[in-house]
Formats: sequence, structure tokens, C-alpha cells
Amino acid sequence: MSTESAAVAAPPAAAPSLTGVFVRLKLSLLRNGLRQSTGRTLAYVGSVLVGLLFAAGVVVGLVALRGNPHVGALVVLLTGILTLGWAAMPLFFPAGDETLDPTRLVMLPLRPRPLIVSLLVASLVGIGPVVTLALVTGSVIAVADGAAAAAVGVVAVVLVVLVCVALARAIATATVRLLTSRRGRDLAVLGGLFIAIGAQGVNLAAQKLGQPDGLSVLEPLGDVLRWVPPVSAIGAVDDIGHGAYGRALAGLGLTVLALVLLLWWWQRTLTTLMTSPDSSTLQAVEKDSARRAGDGERGLARLLSGGRTGTVVLRSLRYAWRDPKSKMSWATALAAGLLVPVISAVQGNGSIYTAFSAATLLGLQMYNQFGQDTSAFWIVASTIATPRDAYQELRARALALSLVALPYVTLVVVGSAALMGPWSAFAEVYGLSLAVLGALLATGALSSALFPYSIPSEGNKNVAPGQGAIAWFSLFGGIVAGAVLCAPLLGLMVWLHVTGLTHLLWVLLPAGAVYGVGIAELGLRLAAPRVAGRLPEILAAVSKG
Repeated sequence: MSTESAAVAAPPAAAPSLTGVFVRLKLSLLRNGLRQSTGRTLAYVGSVLVGLLFAAGVVVGLVALRGNPHVGALVVLLTGILTLGWAAMPLFFPAGDETLDPTRLVMLPLRPRPLIVSLLVASLVGIGPVVTLALVTGSVIAVADGAAAAAVGVVAVVLVVLVCVALARAIATATVRLLTSRRGRDLAVLGGLFIAIGAQGVNLAAQKLGQPDGLSVLEPLGDVLRWVPPVSAIGAVDDIGHGAYGRALAGLGLTVLALVLLLWWWQRTLTTLMTSPDSSTLQAVEKDSARRAGDGERGLARLLSGGRTGTVVLRSLRYAWRDPKSKMSWATALAAGLLVPVISAVQGNGSIYTAFSAATLLGLQMYNQFGQDTSAFWIVASTIATPRDAYQELRARALALSLVALPYVTLVVVGSAALMGPWSAFAEVYGLSLAVLGALLATGALSSALFPYSIPSEGNKNVAPGQGAIAWFSLFGGIVAGAVLCAPLLGLMVWLHVTGLTHLLWVLLPAGAVYGVGIAELGLRLAAPRVAGRLPEILAAVSKG
């Protein structure tokens, strides 16, 4: 046989494993990403250490609770929260794992079934699955009683981890086009709000569980959650230890069924995603254009003047509503300002003075006003020729903030007085809140002129690399300066309390309103010439993101 014939008859070389390719791809991208900067490497290493320490602490705590009659309900709840976190992760952080974005693979000749297997295995690489594995293993150790329970526990650990990862990947695939659009990013910024609420809920739950026999309150919830997959797999380990073999088999079966359904749903959505055109953006643009063509100015736009003030107010409010970073900042401030007094009231140790949080958090929105414009600030800079132009720009931005802050602060103070009382303190708290808001408007205007920094339009960072120190100094320095500016009114309030002249505390309401307006006006006038004189420096600082 000739050499040519042998070459023709030789079988084709085996294709490389798709799974191995995806795993190596993820590791390579992770390694190359860490090489970009020392700061990124340190941040990643720090997050890994924090995650591992947290997992180790929880595992040690679960092992210490082994033998507690209510530990089964605790591990069931922990597994449920863990599963919920995996389901919510792609909704709040859609760009958290760009290496597994299926839209990047649409041009490759890949079949859905082997692609799903490869993506699932590649998804197991990372700190998240490792922490999940540790927590689920600790949960199994806490409830496993006997050799049979230990054997079932091994299966349960594998099933729970696979279901969590498959759930996150399936949800990410089903929502990837929505979450990568502007409206999807707008929805994702609500993650800060839900995280704040969830943190306060965890705080209250921890206080309840810290009481004697506090774990007993979890039993009713545990009885329900133990039949929800993949929690049912952990419940099966507990059932095996108590001899309930039928319940254990049903629990494992539910988790297996859930895994199969998730993989089936994932395959269907992946097939649809990779074979259908994306026309949603064009349709949205057409609808939006038709609406704009058919309607004139509506709502607040009709009430504002056509000059610079009305234009800047409308632009600022639209930024707050449409820009994802601005919306996240506003949503967090509004939620936290309301949560602080509500949580204090629920805990039973609340005070009407916690209403100051609303004025403080909303006043901080005045800081770094030009950083919100990013490189588009050159358009604003081209309209500023004199300090008066700068003053009108700053005044309009402060007015836009006040249109939201004044009714909101009023609502929070009135609600705090109604929930926690006493109503006799309403006047002083409301007056001081208005003074705090005015002081922060003043210091925010000065800080925006002297310490501007860039806010990256993409990613989760709110400060451009290298400008973190400027941002922190601007924020905390402004808070301290605002507190100093409010010292006269605070001193008056203390003097009235100490001297027993409490019947005159109502004076703080008009005094706080007048003082807030006056100090805000003074701050705007001091900041205006500095803005007009530093336009090139401000533009350079806010264009780095």
C-alpha cells in the first residue's frame, strides 16, 4: 500500500472534548483577567478568602449543632436560601460570568445537548460552587445519622450543587437578552434594594434565633420547605436518620425530577436563543419612536420653564430614572432611608431621630453631580461661560433633587412620629432634617466642583480605577462638613432641652427651613465660580470611566 493510500485510509483525528475546551477556556479567561491589574487580583483573592472563611464558619457552626432537635429545620432553610441566591444571581448580576454567555456561541456549530453538559461542568469551576459545596456538606453532616444517611448525604450533596448551578444557568439563558438590554439593566439595579431589605430581614431573624430555643420557630417553615427541591434532598438525609425511608426516597426523587426538568428547560431555551433572531430591540425602538412622534411633552415637562433651569431639572430627573447607575443610587438611598426607621420600630428600640437617615442619604445624591454625566459633560461645559451659568446649572440640579427629597423627607418624619413618637418631637426633627438636607446640598455642590470623579458606565464599579481615594474623601469629608454646618441648630436644640424650654422647640421647624435654604444657597454661590474656572479639570476627571 502506498503512502498516499495509507494517508487516505487513516481515520480522522478525534475531536477534542468540548467539556475540556470550555473548562480550559474559563480558567484561561480567569487567569488573563487577573493579570490585567494588581488591584483586580487582590480583590479576587480577597473575595475568595472571605468566601472560604464564611463557609468554614458556617460549617463549624452546623457541625456544632449536630444533635440539636431543630437542626433539620435550620439546614432546610439554609439550603433554600442558598438555592434562592443562585436563582437570583443571574438577574442581579447578568454580567457576572461573561465566559458562559451563550449569545457568544451562536456562530459556532454546536449541538445543544453536549453544549449544556460542557457549560454545566464549566460552571462548577469557581468560588461560588466551592462555597456551595462546603455549605451543603456541612448541612449533611449536621443531620446525617448512621451509615445509610451518610451514603444518601453524598448523593444529596451532588444533586443540590448540580440543581443550583443548572438553575442559575437556565435562568441566565432564558433572560440573557432582557438583562443585557437597557431595560434589563434597569431591573438589575433593584438588586441593591432587595439586598438591603434581605440584610435587615436576616438581622431580625438572627435576633430571634439568638433567643433561648430560638430554632424551634423554624419548624413550621421547615416542614414546608423540605418538600421543595433541591431542599428535599437534604430533608431526605434527615428522614433516613429517623427511619422514614419512604419520605427520603420521595425527597430524592423530587430533586432528581427537578434537575431533569431544569436541564430540559435549559436545552429548549438555549436552542431558541441560538436559532431565533433578536428583534426585540428594533420593536422597542419602533414603539418608542411612534410614541414620541404622536405625543408632545407630558407630565412634569409641561410644568417646567423652557429656560436653562427647566431643561436641567428635567435632564437630571431623566438621568435618575433611566441611567442604571443613577437609578441604583437613588433606589438604595430611598430604600435605606425608609428602612432605618422601620427596622428600628420593629426591633422595639426605635426613635424618631432615626428619620435623619432620609435627609442624609438623599442629600448625598448631590455629590459628584458631574461624574454622572461622564464624558458627555463636555456638552454641559460648552454651555458654561460665566460663574452665573455655573450657578444656574448647580441650582437647577439642586432643585431637581429637592423635588424628590422634600416630600420624601416629610413622609419619613411624619411616619416616624406616627410609629415611634412622640409627636412633640416632630417640629425639631423635621426642622433639623431640612437643615441637614440644605447643608448636604451646599457641601455636595462644592465637592462636585473640587473633587469630581468618573462613574464607569459598564460593570458594577461606581468609581473609576485610581479615583477611589477621591470618592471616599469627598463623601466622608462632605458628611463631616455638613454636620459642622448644622452645629448651630443642633446646639440650639440641646440648649432648649437642657434649660427646660421645650415649649419653644417648635422654633426649630421654621429656623431649620430657613437655615437649610440659606446654607444651600451659600454653597451653590461658592461652588459656581470654582466650577466655571475648573471646567477642563472636571471634564478630564469625569471622563476616565
